[in-house]
Amino acid sequence: MKLPAIKGFDEEAFNKYLKNTGWLMLGRVGSMVIKMATSILVASYLLPVKNGLLNVSTSYIYLFAALATLGLDTFIVKELHQFPKKRDTILGTAFFLKISAGLLVLPLIYVFWRYFPLSDIPYLFIFILSFSGIFQSLTIIDSYFQSEVKSKYIMQVQIVGNIVSAIVKLILIYALSAELIYFIYAYLFDILLLSLGYLIVYKNQGLSIFKWNFDKKLAKKLLHLSWPLIISGIMVSVYMKIDVIMLKQILGEDGNAASGAYATVVMFSEALNFVPVVIVSSLFPAILNAKRDSPERYQKRLQNLFDLMVWISLSFAIVISIGSPLIYKLFKPEYASAAPVLSVHVWGSMFVFLGVASSQFLITEGFNKLTFVRTGVGAAINIILNFLLIPSMGMMGTAIATVIAYFSATFLILFIPKTRQQGIMMLKSLFLVSVFQKIVKR
Repeated sequence: MKLPAIKGFDEEAFNKYLKNTGWLMLGRVGSMVIKMATSILVASYLLPVKNGLLNVSTSYIYLFAALATLGLDTFIVKELHQFPKKRDTILGTAFFLKISAGLLVLPLIYVFWRYFPLSDIPYLFIFILSFSGIFQSLTIIDSYFQSEVKSKYIMQVQIVGNIVSAIVKLILIYALSAELIYFIYAYLFDILLLSLGYLIVYKNQGLSIFKWNFDKKLAKKLLHLSWPLIISGIMVSVYMKIDVIMLKQILGEDGNAASGAYATVVMFSEALNFVPVVIVSSLFPAILNAKRDSPERYQKRLQNLFDLMVWISLSFAIVISIGSPLIYKLFKPEYASAAPVLSVHVWGSMFVFLGVASSQFLITEGFNKLTFVRTGVGAAINIILNFLLIPSMGMMGTAIATVIAYFSATFLILFIPKTRQQGIMMLKSLFLVSVFQKIVKR
């Protein structure tokens, strides 16, 4: 179908970005379905207590994930988009930085564990999982395919990887009746499998990682740009994962089962959190071009992006809230108490969606350091509210704390003059003001 001619509109570019978004979405949806089905089986096999031990262990390691990734991915896509001929230097430099960070995190995790160990969890679990930072370094190839708007390759790796991962877990459950530690190994295997998949696809494109090279000047540039995102990533890790850990530690003997049940809540509530990431990642080049060519079009695209985020997340929250009792029919009865918690927790997705879109604006406008401030505030609020609410409300208190923390982090920019206008735009989308304005204009 031929689209109507609009001044400044590039139909070929639109089709390219739309197709790329479609591939990304297909890959993530396929992966989500496979992961959720597998996670339900694993949770039902392990039951809440062991499922809690598994998820608390992975959450503990996740707190260090931002250090291992160095917050580089967005900037690497931008560098590859601007300097495609420097591909091998950009990827080589980023790979070296990431694998170095993964190695440095190993002793850091050990030292942290010495002072902040988790009850009932052996250090062996944490030691095994601590290698995930090293294994994920080759996923930097993902950034290359994003910059080239070739997301079908990302989709292929994700779906095949998740199918293999699911088969492994099914074998552990039904053929081997495996102990918990083998599911810890399986988690690490998943990360390694993804990296190997990207490596194979990259090689099949006629490219080689042996041509990558390190540039000290570029490394300094990337670290200078990304350090606010590293700190921000740590804060994000804290306020997205600390709740599972705090549930376990605060509730004592009941903490393992509570954290295991709560992990299933988070799984469903955050099921579509990849959607804003996919949309924003795919449209990143188009938004950069709009900023360069037409400020008016740039503002319209941002408002449209916020509107889209609200509509998707609002629809999702309504469906999950109503359907939460039916969802927990998929689990064993031991998980039934998590259903009302899910109906509350899922409303935080609206602020997550807007926050991801908002981050696009902050990066484009050069306000990278603000990401540290907003996520730091969100993390602090989440921790404080967890301490206040968990003792009396358990899982429900954690869900309420999370929703408030997400809201606070997203809309903190209303209090900063340089970004207030963007905050107002998000409020217009949140309260459907911009949608009604469009309807009236028609």
